[in-house]
Amino acid sequence: MRRLLLAGTALVTVVHSSAAQSVPAITGFSAEGARAEAATEQRLAALLNRDSTRRWFRFLTDAPHPAGSVRNKLLADSVAARFKAYGWDDVRMHRYDVLLPWPTAVRVQMLTPTRAEATLTERCYKQDPKACVGRELTYYGMSASGDVTAEVVYANSGNPADYDFLESQGISVKGKIAIVRYSNPYSYRGFKALTAEQRGVKALLIFSDPQEDGYRRGLTFPDGAYGPETHIQRGAISYDFIIPGDPLTPGWASIEGARRIPVDSSPAVPKIISVPLSAADAEPFLRALKGPVAPPSWQGALPFAYRLGAGATARVNVQMDGKTRPIWVVEARLRGSEEPDKTVVLGNHRDAWVFGAVDPSSGTATQMELARVLGQLAREGNRPKRTIVMGNWDAEEWHLTGSTEWGEQFQQELTRGAVAYLNVDGSTSGPNFDVSAVATLNPLVLETARDVTDPVSGKSLLAAWSASGKPARRARAADSLDLVTNLLGSGSDYTVFLNHLGVPIVDLSFGGPYGVYHSQYDNAYWMEHFGDPGYRYMTTTADVWGRMALRLANAEVLPYDVPKIARRVGEFLAALADVPGVREHLDLGVALATHAAWRVAADSLAAASSGAVLTKSGRRTSLAAFNEALRTIEQQWLLDDGLPGRPWFKHALYAPKFTYAAMELPGVREAVDAGDWPRANRELARVVERINAVARATRAATALAPR
Repeated sequence: MRRLLLAGTALVTVVHSSAAQSVPAITGFSAEGARAEAATEQRLAALLNRDSTRRWFRFLTDAPHPAGSVRNKLLADSVAARFKAYGWDDVRMHRYDVLLPWPTAVRVQMLTPTRAEATLTERCYKQDPKACVGRELTYYGMSASGDVTAEVVYANSGNPADYDFLESQGISVKGKIAIVRYSNPYSYRGFKALTAEQRGVKALLIFSDPQEDGYRRGLTFPDGAYGPETHIQRGAISYDFIIPGDPLTPGWASIEGARRIPVDSSPAVPKIISVPLSAADAEPFLRALKGPVAPPSWQGALPFAYRLGAGATARVNVQMDGKTRPIWVVEARLRGSEEPDKTVVLGNHRDAWVFGAVDPSSGTATQMELARVLGQLAREGNRPKRTIVMGNWDAEEWHLTGSTEWGEQFQQELTRGAVAYLNVDGSTSGPNFDVSAVATLNPLVLETARDVTDPVSGKSLLAAWSASGKPARRARAADSLDLVTNLLGSGSDYTVFLNHLGVPIVDLSFGGPYGVYHSQYDNAYWMEHFGDPGYRYMTTTADVWGRMALRLANAEVLPYDVPKIARRVGEFLAALADVPGVREHLDLGVALATHAAWRVAADSLAAASSGAVLTKSGRRTSLAAFNEALRTIEQQWLLDDGLPGRPWFKHALYAPKFTYAAMELPGVREAVDAGDWPRANRELARVVERINAVARATRAATALAPR
């Protein structure tokens, strides 16, 4: 019997025939249940097939398929047809009519000191001739329409501090065209647009600097994984950090007959025109600037000194058609054999800016391969106890649209029955396992990684994961709080489930060098040469995803680890205390005392959960009540009125910053960052209320545990 470097995980011995076999313990399962679950998962792993994954992937990436396109609807029809052929139940197509404007004209010109025009195209290479199939206008989703002629200013990454610095140098950006690089430091392009809009900028140009994802990082396409100088990072600039989903139906589903607000009333719609540029297109504009030399931290990889401004005039013309277009969400279910009203939801989006090899087609190929195998398991008589739902989302790239509309439409059902949401966006861009999750599900993640084999090293995925990354991680036994990221921002389809509905989530992928994001080079050639040759990790993702889904669907006791999230919340409070000014203006004593009481209750619940797995008599009825009490604990984090200024976001622990980065205790932290101490005190009191509510739910669940 081997020992595992995993805190809190043991081995159970299962005896059958004449030999003793060791089966790793699985949280939420008795020894007998763990043996049955392990057998099911071994069958799942045996059925997964890399050639099948490859066929789906090549079909998905055969042509561009942005949201609203004919090709993307064809893919939706194909996904639905295959769900049916694989034996899934209740396959449905949901149509949502959403604001999805397309461009009729996009043009960026330099007028002085010389004339130049951005090509807004990416170079073709003989090694990959298919990359240039189906070239369309290059644009940003949700750019405003306009035609602006103005002086150009370089504003580094377009973050507030960058504009503050320009003002300190006597450089005004009001009424000008700002050119900024994408991610140094990182911030979501929509935040750059909002910041520029607030500062009075009339047009925003965002380019991909080779320092960030090009030749400064490594070999470029077609010889390496990084982007060539002509690669363009497309995307949307929606303000979905304020409210995601269709901007015209904020907080309710955009189904037939839905009330729609005027576009000018939507806080999610930008009022600035913006265009993405390649480094090659940005170079003439940057070279023409004659103002002061930018600070060293503002310098990029192009072979000249970046200057702040003056000396160049440009014209930016963007015309969008302002239309509402249909999008399509495909839903399929494997009805549970014992608790069909309890659901484990698995989701991936289908729409891509171009071919979308990594984002999202690697994830969609993984989803379809998993759907094939789970359908076969069900046909063989191995149906999950709880219902597994597959959601194939649309228009994620615009404002997380399809998943948000579906979540809003089925909010009552999800509130009553959702056990967890497991998200895969792009499943694969390299060999490095990466997981974000609500800490409640950390042990589920680690135990699953323990039981999956890394396809290259042959080690367990957990061993490979633990050995990667920070030296401190490698030096000690892996604990879920070391490995799993529990700071949750936004930018993918888990947002509606976590932030609006209070459903615990896992977001998983394999990553690696990936310098072609949202460009035409994110295609099958790139994936097969650099991202995942042989489709090993794409298929391994299906193994991980499927095992997590089956464990949640089949567990005798739902595998939620409340002590883990209690520890994490303690860290959130400690981090808050260290923010300058907090100790002087906020009394954290009540919050800390309330949290300490909850931790005691959480430990009691953990003991009760372990005992419930071992209880034999009268289990089904009592376990059903206990599991329902466990399931509702996470929902107690929801704030009735949501966060100040963005009430759609309701979770007291998690919300994205406007940059998409994670923000813990968001109501308090936003008020602290604004220096609004009265509001910070009010928000802290609301957090204490939620901790008390979670503690009460924790104690109520403990009282229902079978004994």
